[in-house]
Parts: sequence; structure tokens; C-alpha cells
Amino acid sequence: MGSLLRFDGRVVLVTGAGGVNDLGGDFKGVGKGSLAADKVVEEIRRNGGKAVANYDSVEAGEKVVKTALDAFGRIDVVVNNAGILRDRSFSRISDEDWDIIQRVHLRGSFQVTRAAWDHMKKQNYGRIIMTSSASGIYGNFGQANYSAAKLGILGLANTLAIEGRKNNIHCNTIAPNAGSRMTQTVLPEDIFEALKPEYVAPLVLWLCHESCEENGGLFEVGAGWIGKLRWERTLGAIARQRNQPMTPEAVKANWKKICDFSNASKPQNIQESVASMIKVLHKIDAEGGITTNHTSHETSTATSEFTGAIGHKLPSFSSAYTELETIMYALGVGASVKDPKDLKFVYEGSSDFSCLPTFGVIIAQKSMMGEGLTEIPGLSISLAKVLHGEQYLELYKPLPRSGKLRCEAVVADVLDKGSGVVILMDVYSYSGKELICYNQFSLFLVGSGGFGGKRTSEKLKVAVAIPNRPPDAVLRDTTSLNQAALYRLSGDWNPLHIDPNFASLAGFEKPILHGLCTFGFSARHVLRQFADNDVSRFKAIKSRFAKPVYPGQTLQTEMWKEGNRIHFQTKVQETGDIVISNAYVDLVPTSDISAKTPSESGELQSTLVFEEIGRRLKDVGHEVVKKVNAVFEWHITKGGDIAAKWTIDLKNECGKVYKGPAKGSADTTIIISDDDFMEVVLGKLDPQKAFFSGRLKARGNIMLSQKLQMILKDYSKL
Repeated sequence: MGSLLRFDGRVVLVTGAGGVNDLGGDFKGVGKGSLAADKVVEEIRRNGGKAVANYDSVEAGEKVVKTALDAFGRIDVVVNNAGILRDRSFSRISDEDWDIIQRVHLRGSFQVTRAAWDHMKKQNYGRIIMTSSASGIYGNFGQANYSAAKLGILGLANTLAIEGRKNNIHCNTIAPNAGSRMTQTVLPEDIFEALKPEYVAPLVLWLCHESCEENGGLFEVGAGWIGKLRWERTLGAIARQRNQPMTPEAVKANWKKICDFSNASKPQNIQESVASMIKVLHKIDAEGGITTNHTSHETSTATSEFTGAIGHKLPSFSSAYTELETIMYALGVGASVKDPKDLKFVYEGSSDFSCLPTFGVIIAQKSMMGEGLTEIPGLSISLAKVLHGEQYLELYKPLPRSGKLRCEAVVADVLDKGSGVVILMDVYSYSGKELICYNQFSLFLVGSGGFGGKRTSEKLKVAVAIPNRPPDAVLRDTTSLNQAALYRLSGDWNPLHIDPNFASLAGFEKPILHGLCTFGFSARHVLRQFADNDVSRFKAIKSRFAKPVYPGQTLQTEMWKEGNRIHFQTKVQETGDIVISNAYVDLVPTSDISAKTPSESGELQSTLVFEEIGRRLKDVGHEVVKKVNAVFEWHITKGGDIAAKWTIDLKNECGKVYKGPAKGSADTTIIISDDDFMEVVLGKLDPQKAFFSGRLKARGNIMLSQKLQMILKDYSKL
């Protein structure tokens, strides 16, 4: 049987039913007396304990708790047991019958517990017992008022178990079948004797003991038997189509599946309940039709099932984006016009407009959305249990300013971490047949480990500890209160980052910032500090997500340079919490950058035009210089990258055209793709329309560019 459970030094408050607190009235709550409470106090003292009686109603919870505090100086356990009966069939229940039951049972439990709550929080310890009933769980004829109050008590207890957990306050609920003054007139004498409270009290004592870790439990108890209850839910069925109204006919058609408890799930918290709704939304968006929800809510632990998922390829998908999406992303990770060096990320007209390297995760993240994860064979994944643990991104060339990439995702490996499972998801993004970038998402499935699988993998991109010395550089950015609202426009629509109610359900005091948003801030800091915002120098980044960030907090990135690797960690300045750890960015050496050559100009149609203009200027250059008097620098792009630079000098001498940037300063710089340049030359694209549509960008003296129409129209004549 083990050692005796002792309660030395603990102060316990018991309400009702002849306990230490009792009005002493009859089972209907009529009358008042001290005999019931005094009798129990006398018995406790006779057995060597200490006790005082209180005769207040539980509705005066402060007075009840004050009696305990005045006598003993603390309160450790509350057993909410007070109750009365006013049994009537539903049509005969009066307002008074309803109200008094709610006041004594539900409001009384609330008042007494609230009065003790702060004292328990301060001492970081508390045990609370709520008394429900089988009538509340299952319903019972003639007890509508009583049943409603008793199930309300269970809801109160479940929430207190959640809120009290961090302060070592446990709250459990019992549904006893016991003989008492309330049931003495209802039950036969022999059954009344068999259901005596002595067969309930031991469960209460165990649940109240400091060594008991049970929290949020519901137990039926009586006659020496104890059983724990839990909720069960069918897998159900989806009964609507995307962008279509839901109909009762669809519900009828799926009724058998809706009510089928084979392979039922057993949600243990509201997060698991809400997660299934989120999965339904993803499934409807992905499939669009009425379909049975085949997703299990429990993760299998069989080694063969997990390892069978390795090598599984998700359906390939395309990610198309324009300059709008790249700018939206840059703003989402903190780029701002307040810093002139950020203009290249937020203004498409900038001569060196660039896509931030970490936009590569946005391209690949679709593989993590929708039903992709839940459709992996051998894995039954609850999205509510999936955490983003680590992220690796490698670029093989700078991301184009706009484009369409084809992505292929594969389960690289599955690792057993004991408390959970890590899924390594590799995503390769191609432009045509050319590999542009590679992502590795490390996803942690809470509570799915212990299946005997391997703990490490040679395929994992390993996080690296930071150097043991002060950082070489520190940069800070204060996030906006709207940061998560802005970042989610890049495609991560998880309501955890925008909806206070959903965030509360997940255990956060308010919506949190996306981990990949913090990731983007940090990478931007490294790029600014050690690469002068040159995206061509960015090679790879690896980070581990440690703690959440709330919008409005200040991100502090601490950086250490070791060769071409920049180690970093990111903290919340206000709290000192490390939110990204063991991270690094690998940079391309500057020597490698200078050795790279742009696309050969011979591949560009515009080369022929510039060469022809140069030949024509030999004959008419003197005349054109008088009319124009300006130097124009052209940046011709292909695939979003600058492929060639040309200068048309119509200011000096007789004018000339040469390849390369202007020798001196240009009055106007024009950025345009090779194809659009040809359409302008051939008269198929109006330059002004090209400018306002963003296909032609200009900086400097833009008005001078109007004179170019004369040059292109009158002097190229190809």
C-alpha cells in the first residue's frame, strides 16, 4: 500500500454536507444551524487535528476563506462540496428553484475558490476539488436546474486547471454517488449505506495530496469504485464545398459518418479541438468538395510506420510572385524607408531593386500548409501538435525580383526525440530546370516520440553554437504592433498570429509573431552589417526557434564574424529571452562575386539596338546633342537580373554610345527588361504606360527621358 499520505501543515477548507463549512439547513437549503459543522469539527479535534467551523453561505466566499486564514494563516486545499436539491420536472421549475441551485452550486464554488485563488498563487501551491454529479454529466429527469449547475462546475474546473497549472494549482472534479443529507430521502436504506461518503473521501484525499500530479481530471466514484471519464469524438465528415452554402441535405447524407465512433479521437484540450477545425478549412480549400475527413487525431508510434514515411514526395506545386509580393515580404520583416539602404527592397523603381534572400522560405512554405503534412503515409499528424523547430535556407543564385518557381518537397528523415518526433522536410525550388533555392523545415511533433527510432541524421542541417566571446556587432529593430498582421499577408494565415481568442486557446496572452518573421529580421540585420545589403553575397542561413515574440517587442540580433560565416542569436531586448539560437549565415566571399560575369550581351536583343544607335550617332550626333543635352544610363535586365549596362551620352562632343555605366554621372538611369525594351523600340509599348505599370523604371531627371522617344523613333530605324 506504500507509505501513509500525510497533510502535515496543510490547511483544508471543506464546504457543505456536514463539512467544516455548513449552513446546517435541510437538503432543500431551508433553515440554518450549527450542528452539522460543529459535529465534524469536534470529530477532527478528537482525532488530534485542528479545525474551526464556519456557518456562512458559500455565496459569501470571502467570509468562508477569511475564517480559515484568521485561524491558520494560509489555505492549501479547497473542497467545494456544498449543495442542495430542488427537484422538479422541467415544466414545474420556478425561477426561485432555478436560481437558488445555480447560486449554491455554481456561484458558491466560484466565490469560495476565487477568495482562495490569489493566496494559492502567492504560495505557488494549491489543490481544488469541485463536486459535480452524474446528473450533470448524463442528465436526469426532474433535475434540469441541478444538472445545469453541476456541468457548469465541470467547465469551471477545467479552466481553473489550465490557468492554475503554472502556479502549481491543480483542480480536479469528482462526480460522487454517495449517501448524504441530500440523498437520504431518495435512496433505499441498504443502498444509502453502501454509498456512504467514506467510500468517496479517499479519492478526494489523494487528489488533494501534494504528490498527486493529476490536474483537470473528472472521476466518477462510489461504493469503493473509481473511474476516470474523458470526452470522445467521431472523426466526422466535411459536409460543405468551398465557396458554397452548407445544406441540411449534405448533413443528412453524411449523418452515418458523423455519428460513427469507430476510430474515434479523444481530444484532451481546446487546442486539439480547434486544430481539427483549422484542418477542415485547409482540406476544403485544397479539395473544394464534400468528403469524409479521414484524418486521424492520434499520431502512430510504430517504428515501421514512421520510417515508411521517409522518402515520401509531396505533390509538386508552383509559387508565382511579383514585385508586390517581394515588397510586402520586405515590409513584413522590418525593411523601412527610414533606412535609405532598405529602399532597394521596398521600391521597385530602385536601380538595384532586389528580393530579400529569406523570401525563399515564402516560396517553399506552401508545402507546410493545407493538407500536405497530413497526407504523408505512415504519419497521422495533428496540426495542433506541430511546432516549427529549425529552418535552413540555401540560395544557389539571387532570387529574381519576380518569377514563377516549381517546388518539390520530400520527407528527408524522421527522428525520435523521446518527447516528440522531428520530421525533416526538404523543399527544392526550380526555375525551369535550374535549382534556385533549397529549404529544410525541421518540424517537431509534440508527444509522438518514444517509438525506438534514430535520434540523429546525416541529412540534418546542424545548428551551430555561437562563439564564447562578446558579439562583434549588435543591431536592433522594434517590431510594430501590426508586424504579425503585415507579415501574414505573405501567406501564413495561421490565426495564432492575429486572433486574440485563438492565441488564448493556444496558451498565449495575445497573438505572437511568426517565427519566420523574426528569422527575416535577423537575416536582414546580418546582410546589412556584413554584406552592405548585397543579396548576391547571401549563401545560406540556419536557425533554431527558441521562444515566441510578441508584436511591439524589440528584436536584438547579436553577431559574431568568423571568416565568411556570421554566427548570430536573437533576443527580445525587453526580456532578455533568446528567441533564435545557434544560428548562422554563410556569405559568399567578395572574390567569388567579382569573378562572376553577367549574361553575355550577345544573348540580348537590345544589344543590336544600342549598336545601331551608336552607328547612326556618328552622322547626326552633333544635332542630337544640341536637342537633348543629357547622359542616359541603361540597365537591361533578363530574368529579373541586370544582364547589361549601356550609356547613351548625348551631352558631350558629338555624342556616343558605349557599353557599361556612365563615365561620370548620368542625368537619368532607366531600368527595363530586354523584351520590354524591344517592344518600346518597335512601338508596341508606350514608354509612359511602361513607366506607370512598373515595366520601365527611371531615376534622376525623369523628364529628360521623354526626349528618348525622339531618339528611338527617329534615329534607330532598324
